[in-house]
Amino acid sequence: MILKELELRSFRNYEEAKLSFEPGVNLIVGDNAQGKTNLLEAISYLGSGRSFRAQKTAEMVRFGADFGEVSGKVFSQEREQTLRFVLFSGSRPRQIWRNGAKKKTAGEIAGVLPTVLFCPEDLMVLKTGAASRRRMGDQVLCQLRPNYDAALTEYNRILDQKTRILKDHFDHPGMLDILPEYNTRLCQVGALLISYRARFYDSLGKSAAVFHGQFSGGSEEFRLEYKTVSSVKDPFATVSQLTQDLLDHLERHYRAELETAQCLTGPHKDDFDVSLSGINLKSYGSQGQTRTAAISLKLAQRELMGREWGEEPVLLLDDVLSELDPGRQDFVLNQIVSGQVFITCCEPGRFTKLGKTIEISKGTVI
Repeated sequence: MILKELELRSFRNYEEAKLSFEPGVNLIVGDNAQGKTNLLEAISYLGSGRSFRAQKTAEMVRFGADFGEVSGKVFSQEREQTLRFVLFSGSRPRQIWRNGAKKKTAGEIAGVLPTVLFCPEDLMVLKTGAASRRRMGDQVLCQLRPNYDAALTEYNRILDQKTRILKDHFDHPGMLDILPEYNTRLCQVGALLISYRARFYDSLGKSAAVFHGQFSGGSEEFRLEYKTVSSVKDPFATVSQLTQDLLDHLERHYRAELETAQCLTGPHKDDFDVSLSGINLKSYGSQGQTRTAAISLKLAQRELMGREWGEEPVLLLDDVLSELDPGRQDFVLNQIVSGQVFITCCEPGRFTKLGKTIEISKGTVI
């Protein structure tokens, strides 16, 4: 799959821009804070309907503008297609278009332009908090499985409502009457999330182990372990069994949740651990081991998505090469001999032999 053209209007610091790309490597160069990462964000958003930076859609609309637009021409699924998002600065919901037809959800564009993003923060994702690792997994799963995207949105909605009940019940005790209903629904949707995640992380770990084996010359054994609610003994169990496991766990935490006014347990606290030959990276891994494992995870994501769609997803490398030593740079570059790749860089002459160079300055293509 190839992104042939991208058009931006009032997106981040871009007032108006139209770009065309090569099917291979596209190098985006420019000084810091000129709009290189904004460009990758636009490409990623066009394919998934999710931003890897913004919490709200309005944040992506250029300051002072009422709306922004991201649109592109794509060769995917053996034909040319168009994608278009219209984003509003207020509370008005965004508009999604595929091939000129308006769509209700981002799930209806799944598979047209899947992307894999790799940024400097990802190099240390195995050392940071669980939230960043959940976000990384969710971004991939939402592209792979539209039903997961819908379930995650629903889970977060119910979680917010339950949180409000817990916070308000001190002043309005009657609100606790509806809490069991929210708990039941939260567990039903949460069970779906666990089921999807268990299978995804199993496949991701196996694929990443192959890449890490190549990277390390077979000197280290890579292992990924998915961690969810402690009452779930088998995350591969049926959804009905997982629902019951979550309900049992919530019942044991009922009093504690009332006292703290917080949702203390559930898949919103899920995580995963990576170990190398039995050594937990989060606790004991060196910086080099952590970066190597993170690269293996990203390459595994790309492989899984390519296997799912039958085409390699677009790879977005946001200034990540400058963070790597020469050996790790070479390993990453050797993995991108096929498919479309976008690389941002602050040093114009460093990787110019890789492919087409596009220079960005103050939100303008030079």
